[in-house]
Amino acid sequence: MGRDGSFKEFSIESSYLNETMTLRVYVPENYSPLYKYHFCIMQDGNDYFQMGRAATLSDQLHAAEEIENTIFIGIHYNDKYDRQDKYHPDGKKQSDYVNFLIREVVPFLDEELPGFCMGRGRTLVGDSLAGTLALMTAVKFPNIFGNVIMQSPYVDEHVKEVVMSTKDFSPLTIYHTIGDQETDVETTEGARKNFLQPNLELRDFLKNQSLDYTFYELDGDHTWGTWQKDFKRALLTLFGK
Repeated sequence: MGRDGSFKEFSIESSYLNETMTLRVYVPENYSPLYKYHFCIMQDGNDYFQMGRAATLSDQLHAAEEIENTIFIGIHYNDKYDRQDKYHPDGKKQSDYVNFLIREVVPFLDEELPGFCMGRGRTLVGDSLAGTLALMTAVKFPNIFGNVIMQSPYVDEHVKEVVMSTKDFSPLTIYHTIGDQETDVETTEGARKNFLQPNLELRDFLKNQSLDYTFYELDGDHTWGTWQKDFKRALLTLFGK
């Protein structure tokens, strides 16, 4: 079965991360530089394309005219330790990765692709630690990334502190899910953690802030089986017509 849209690949020589970073970009079938597009920027990019079925969902939702014009951009990690370094709130490359997103990825996309060039036209997406990274980046830089899709984000005291010290949530739209079976999740460093409880605490805080906030507690665990089933609804919530 052929794809309706098409993949493009771009490389950025990141001066912050000192490595060549690949952006996998999926544009819809009727892509034209004459239109404006939302940028859906996914950490764990290959996972979102392979297991999240982002390209298939893009084809279906654009064909049915259910979502606004959206370009999907995937940024991947080298291995689970690299992912931990870049996405974890205390990861040793996390601030460099955020700089890479803001100072290298965004200007590059704005130059190469026809976007809205404003916060509400850019969405950060991620599952687990990648969801944490999406949230922490957007609350600090809401004028650059106005929207977040976070599926089962890792939430610890550091994350709560950053979120709770945020003064103004009004530029943000957040879609947040957690599975009801996520009470004993094995993390990269081997520790087992309850993801459900801190996510419910985060929900209790966010639902009382002035932002466009959507939350679902899913019937599921900390796996792509749960996230994939939820991803279509996430896209409809953020990009639906």
